[in-house]
Formats: sequence, C-alpha cells, structure tokens
Amino acid sequence: MSPTTGQKIPAMTLHIKDEDGIDSFDTAAFFAGKKVVMFSVPGAFTPTCSVKHVPSYLEHYDALKQAGFDAVVCLSVNDAHVMHAWGLDQQVGDKIIMLADQAAAFSQELGLAVHMGDIIGTRAARCALVIEDGVITHSFVEEPAVYEVSSAEHVLANI
Repeated sequence: MSPTTGQKIPAMTLHIKDEDGIDSFDTAAFFAGKKVVMFSVPGAFTPTCSVKHVPSYLEHYDALKQAGFDAVVCLSVNDAHVMHAWGLDQQVGDKIIMLADQAAAFSQELGLAVHMGDIIGTRAARCALVIEDGVITHSFVEEPAVYEVSSAEHVLANI
C-alpha cells in the first residue's frame, strides 16, 4: 500500500526536539487548515537523504512558500534526538520541521513503511506528499533506491 490522493493523514502523536527539549506533535492538529509538503526519507544522516533530499527542500524553500505552502516537514523513522541533530547538521533552522516517527507507526498508517534489510530495518519509503487541510492531494512515492519524484523541484513542477 502507498499513500493515495484523498487519503486523510492519520491522527497520531509524534515527536520533535528543539533546544528546549522534546515536544509532542499532534498530526491532526498540525495538518488541519494548512497546505504542507511532507517528504519522507529512509534515514537521517544517510547519503542520498543528506546530500540531495534535504538540500533540495532548503534550496527551494522560498519557491515552496511562494507556491502557498505553510510548512515543510521531513519525516524519518528515527528518534527525536537524531532528527534534531540531523537538522542542525543540515542547517535547516526553522525552515524544515524534522519529525521523528520513532516506531514507524505513522509511516505504517500512511502506507510508507518498508523493510530495508537487516542493517536499517523498517523505514519510511522515500516520497513527497502534498497535504491540504489534512488530506493528501499529491503523492510522489519513489521506487526503492531511487531519488527522482520526491525532490522539491519535482513537487513544484507537478502541483
């Protein structure tokens, strides 16, 4: 199963970390009334995710805002501490919300959870979702080991 247009974002509590500590992140409340692009990556600090995927969204952040996006979210099956450290490493500042799906429950509910072998286990498939008022309006899911349709450039060209 993959995320599909018209699918509602699952209501769950995930976590984010900032300088003040770890906070709960209520998905239903966050996505309500907003236009958000959320991209998922197999893992923090992994090569394609760090060299291409996050930089793509940083480079095109202003264009995404001009296209009407209220927020940019990066989802990964990692804990909030790792996502925060990766955000610092990638210098995302307040441009990208680094969302931790530590048990892959959110990814599972979205249809993104995939087993990627014994080394990294169950992770989120690489993708980008356009979400308007809590409903997926565009879904760009990558084939395994591919990075093409989930870039910020592709999202901007296809919304």
